[in-house]
Amino acid sequence: MFTLEALAPYKIVPVIAIDDVSYAVPLADALIAGGLPVAEITFRSAAAAEVIRTMTRERPQMIVGAGTVLSPETADQAKACGAVFGVAPGLNPRVVKYAQSLGMPFIPGISNATDIEAALELGCKVLKFFPAEVVGGAKMVSALSAPYQHTGVKFMPTGGLSLEKLTEYFKIKTVMICGGTWIAKKEDMVAGNWDAITAHCKAAVAHFA
Repeated sequence: MFTLEALAPYKIVPVIAIDDVSYAVPLADALIAGGLPVAEITFRSAAAAEVIRTMTRERPQMIVGAGTVLSPETADQAKACGAVFGVAPGLNPRVVKYAQSLGMPFIPGISNATDIEAALELGCKVLKFFPAEVVGGAKMVSALSAPYQHTGVKFMPTGGLSLEKLTEYFKIKTVMICGGTWIAKKEDMVAGNWDAITAHCKAAVAHFA
């Protein structure tokens, strides 16, 4: 059974919005070649479900999660397509509880202390700090960690991060992983520039070598 702790060794989870299902396999291959066989495919496009289905079927070594899971219906769809975890930008108790009922590990989004306490009440220990750079960056994560670290809470800062910013985030003990929206950019996928995506992955992996 998949647990969110399985993401920790990768340090970075590429967060990707895809408009075209034909990108699924070459994208997976680019991520695998770069040493990051993991992806959060966001439900920001109509292609998301089929991308997840294709990626998990054709490249079963990939760890594929669903992002922007805003409703129970989307959680159902994500699980049916093969996603092994779900992520949301905010904290909706109804969605969290439904995902839990499906046995789908879920990472809700938080940005303040009230959100953290609501998430802990729901049994969520891995939380997406979003939008990270806009709401205070690493300093904010550090400040929020102080009163909650003893609970075992872990954070996935996402939003506005870059390779250069990773060091300051990973100095914080409660940061388990970071969401990497810069790893696979839309313009590179449209141009078929899969080597660039692989290079971004390799740079991220090398950062922690």
